[in-house]
Amino acid sequence: MKKTATPRKPLAAGIAKLLKRLHYPLDVMLLCVRWYVAYSLSLRDLEEMMAERAIGVDHSTVHRWVIKLVPLFEKTFCKHKRPVGKSWRMDETYIKVKGSWKYLYRAVDKAGNTIDFLFRAKRDKVAARRFFEKAIGQNGSPETVTIDKSGSNLAALHAVNAERETPIKVRQVKYLNNIVEQDHRAIKRRTRPMLGFKDFDCARVILSGIEVMHMIKKGQMKCANKTPLSAANQFYSLAS
Repeated sequence: MKKTATPRKPLAAGIAKLLKRLHYPLDVMLLCVRWYVAYSLSLRDLEEMMAERAIGVDHSTVHRWVIKLVPLFEKTFCKHKRPVGKSWRMDETYIKVKGSWKYLYRAVDKAGNTIDFLFRAKRDKVAARRFFEKAIGQNGSPETVTIDKSGSNLAALHAVNAERETPIKVRQVKYLNNIVEQDHRAIKRRTRPMLGFKDFDCARVILSGIEVMHMIKKGQMKCANKTPLSAANQFYSLAS
């Protein structure tokens, strides 16, 4: 098996602590986690692919790596995320968990860069407001937010504006939201082979990993290197 680009910098404290409990080489774990969140592969696909490389890894072990490592990677990525624009397009898409539809709230700027995302059990004003508060807290305030005809999203924005000196301009123009609806496809394409999630919290973690990899592919991660890193190596660098 060709070795992946294992980070040469000291490992992040959380990663180093985790490695003491996970008895596999870091490059193998990073490879499996990246492939799982980046490509349309199932856990059993990864088990077979590793077996072809003479690496015995059970699919449940790969799942455990994803659940343990992705939150650490997401936290690190947020520190290196590029700033986003002030004109947001917000929408939600459907993700199935235990046979029921749940809701992934997402927003992109007019250039298509991901602003933020939030996975919620319900589609209502409370969920939408929580999304806007999280997105503003991490990315700063937008000047304009474009939404569809959703009453709950509009009510959430009105509630946010009620507490602001300078209100956010709200537009309800469906065709302007095509950019975020198109961006949903990259996420849905990756979740389709999973055939629905069995647990809400696991779904939330896996979706955050998919979103992080999607942002890296779109060039949203700041890199200190003078030579641009590939999307794969940018992902691996989150471990250091």
